[in-house]
Amino acid sequence: MKGGIYINYLDIIKEENIDKFKSGEALDSYLYMGNHKVNHNGEEGISFMVWAPNAKEVQLVGDFNNWDGTSHKLENVNNSGIWSIFTTDLSQGDIYKYNVVGCDGVSRLKSDPYGTYAELRPQTASKVFELGEFKWNDKKYLEQKNKKSIFEQPMNIYEAHLGSWKRKWDGGFFNYEELYEMLEYCKDMGYTHIELMPITEYPLDMSWGYQTIGYYATTSRYGNPNEFKAFVDKAHELGLGIILDFAYSHFCKDIHGLYRFDGSPQYEYANPLKAENLSWGTAHFDVGKPEVKSFLLSNAIYWFKEYHIDGIRVDAVSSMLYLDYDGGDWEPNQYGGRENIEAINFLRRLNEVIYANIENPIVIAEESTAWPMVTAPTYSGGLGFSYKWNMGWMNDTLKYMEKDPIYRKYHHDLITFSFMYAFSENFILPLSHDEVVHGKKSLLDKMPGDDWQKFANLRLLYAYYMIHPGKKLLFMGSEFGQGLEWRYSYGLEWELLEIEQHSKMKDYVKDLNYLYKEEKSLYELDNTYKGFDFIDPNNKDQSIITLMRLSKDPEDFIIAVLNFTPNVYYDYKVGVPYKGIYKEILNSDNEKYYGSNQTMEDAELVSIDEKWHNKPYHITIKVPPLGATFIKLKKEKTTEMDNQATKQKSNPEIDKKIKKEVVVITDEPVKDTETKKETVVITDEPIKEIETKKEVNSKTVEKATQNTIKSKKTTANSTKAKNKKNKKKKSSKKRAKIKEA
Repeated sequence: MKGGIYINYLDIIKEENIDKFKSGEALDSYLYMGNHKVNHNGEEGISFMVWAPNAKEVQLVGDFNNWDGTSHKLENVNNSGIWSIFTTDLSQGDIYKYNVVGCDGVSRLKSDPYGTYAELRPQTASKVFELGEFKWNDKKYLEQKNKKSIFEQPMNIYEAHLGSWKRKWDGGFFNYEELYEMLEYCKDMGYTHIELMPITEYPLDMSWGYQTIGYYATTSRYGNPNEFKAFVDKAHELGLGIILDFAYSHFCKDIHGLYRFDGSPQYEYANPLKAENLSWGTAHFDVGKPEVKSFLLSNAIYWFKEYHIDGIRVDAVSSMLYLDYDGGDWEPNQYGGRENIEAINFLRRLNEVIYANIENPIVIAEESTAWPMVTAPTYSGGLGFSYKWNMGWMNDTLKYMEKDPIYRKYHHDLITFSFMYAFSENFILPLSHDEVVHGKKSLLDKMPGDDWQKFANLRLLYAYYMIHPGKKLLFMGSEFGQGLEWRYSYGLEWELLEIEQHSKMKDYVKDLNYLYKEEKSLYELDNTYKGFDFIDPNNKDQSIITLMRLSKDPEDFIIAVLNFTPNVYYDYKVGVPYKGIYKEILNSDNEKYYGSNQTMEDAELVSIDEKWHNKPYHITIKVPPLGATFIKLKKEKTTEMDNQATKQKSNPEIDKKIKKEVVVITDEPVKDTETKKETVVITDEPIKEIETKKEVNSKTVEKATQNTIKSKKTTANSTKAKNKKNKKKKSSKKRAKIKEA
C-alpha cells in the first residue's frame, strides 16, 4: 500500500471475470469495470478498472491529486490489458479521468468508458458515483407486464427528447423530477410507452444524444443516475413502459471518448475503410473484437437490470449491416459480398443475450432497407429483433399525404403498397423526430391546402396510421399540431393549445389513443393476415380505401373508410361480413375535432342482404371529406334484431300487423319527402324501432305507413276476389258434368 493506494488486489479482481471479458462472453463487466465502492482488508475505498491493451501506462488523475497521476498509476493485471487500482483517496462525487499514455507515446486524458456519471458539458470528467441500493416500487407493474406477450398487447409510443419537451424561461433543462409532468401527460393522453432519445452522456447538444461518450452514464443534463431510476419507477407506477435509444452503430471521436483510447484503434476497426462512419463523422465499433462485444453486450444488460427499462431501440442498424452503406470506398467480405459479417453476428448475439437474460423485453431495430428477417428468430437465420421500424410505410405515406388531393388518385399505390408486406416483419409505424427536422417541416406543415384542410389531412393521416397494422410511434408535439420544425434547443410550442384547432387536434389524438387501447382488433393480431382484410383497395378514382381490422373474436372488428379528397359521398356502399346493425364509433370530421361534422353519430346502419366488395352484405354510409370513419358491428343491437325476427316468425298473428319502419338518417337531399335531412326507408325486415335525437317529419312516416296499409288491403282484396272466381268456375264445371250424366 502506498498513500492509500493498493496496486495488486487480485482477491477483488477475479481472473475468471478477466477471462470472460477477453473472450467476449462477459455480460456483467459493468459489475467490476469502471469505478466501484469496495472493501479491501477492512478498508473502504474505490476500485478502478479500465481496458487499454496497447497503452504504455495508465494513471488515475483528478482534483484529488492536482491532475498529477504519478502517485496513482494503475497496474496491467497479468498483462491482460486490463489496468486496475484501488484507492481510499476518492469518494462519492469526486471527478476523475484516466491519463492514458498510448502506444504512440502520446498522453490522452480519457473519460471512464464504464463511468456511470459525468460532469455537465462542456466539462468532460467522469464522477465517482455509487449506484447503491435503490428502493424500487414497480414489482406489481413488472409482474403484470411479464404475464402478457408484447406482440398481442397495445403499443402506442410517445417519442420524446427530454431536453426540448419543455425548457425553463432561462433556457435551462427540466430535471427528472420536474419531468414527471411529462409522464402524467402521456398517461392522460393514453400512450402505453415512452421512447427517450439517447439519455447516455454525450458532449454535443446538436447530436441529440446519438454521438455518445458514456454508454453507461445517464447524462447529467437532467440529474444523477438514481434520479433517473426514480423517473423510470414513476413511469411504471403510471403504467408506462420506458424504451431507450442506443447508437451501437457508432461513437463520437471527441478526444476524451473511446476514439483511439490507447493510441491505437481499440474500440474501432483497424481497417479505415470499416472504421469510419462518413455520414456522421464518427467511428464504427469493431464488433468482431471480443472485448468490444463484452463492452456492448454488458451495456444492454446493464440498462435493463440496473434501470428496469422495458426496451431498447438500436439506431442506424443499416449502417452496421452494409460495408458500403456510406457510399465511400469499401472492401468486400470474405465471401465477396457487401454484408458486414461481424455486425450480423453481433446483432444476433445481442438479441440472444437480451432474450436469455431479460423477461419479456422489447428490442427494436431502426433498419431502413429491405434486409430480410430482421424480426425473425436467430435460429431460423433472422437477426432476432422484436420489432422493426417500418421506414417504407413512413416514406410512402408522407409522400402521398404531401400531394394535393386532386393528384392523389395517380399515386394510389403509395397508400396501398405497404399492405403487401405489412406482415413480413413485426413492424412499428414511426412518425418520428427524423421526419420533422432539417427542412422537412412539421407534420402539420407538410399537409397541403388551407388551414382547415391542413388539420383535416393531419387527422386523416393519424386515422390511417392507427388503423394500419403495426405498433405506433409519434414524436412529441405532433399530437397537437406543432407548427414549426422540432428544435432541440427550445421547448415545444405549448402556447398553440390556446388556439382552437390545435387544442381540438390534441383531443382527437387522445380519443384515437384510447380507442386503440380499448379495441383489440387494432392490436391483437398485428403481425398476421388473420387480423386484416382489405375490403376495397382499388377505388383510386375517388381516393378512398376501405379496410377491416380483426381480433381473435371474428365478430370483433373495425371497418375504416378513409377518404383522401375533400368531397363528401352519400349512400356509399361498404361490404360487411355479418348481417346486423353497425354504428360509427369515431369520425375524424367531427366538429369537436375541428371538422365539418359530416358524421353519422345518431345513425344505426342496418345491413342489406346484397353482396358487395366480396362480402355477403353491405351498408350504406356517408363518407366525410378528407376524413376517416371507423365503424363497428353492434352485437347487442344485432341480437335484439335477431330475437325480434325469431319472435315474429314463431307468431303468425304478427303477419297481420303493419311492419315497422326503419328511419335512416342521411344528409343527402331527398326528393320524395318534405324533410331536408331525413329519408324514410321501408323494409319488411322486422327490427326494433330506432330511436334518434333528430326530428323525423311525421307526415312522411304517416304517408309511408298509409301506403303500406293500402298496399296490404289491395293485396288482400285481390286475393279474395280471385278465390271467389275460382270457386264459381269449379261449381259450373261440376254442374256441367252432372247434366251430361
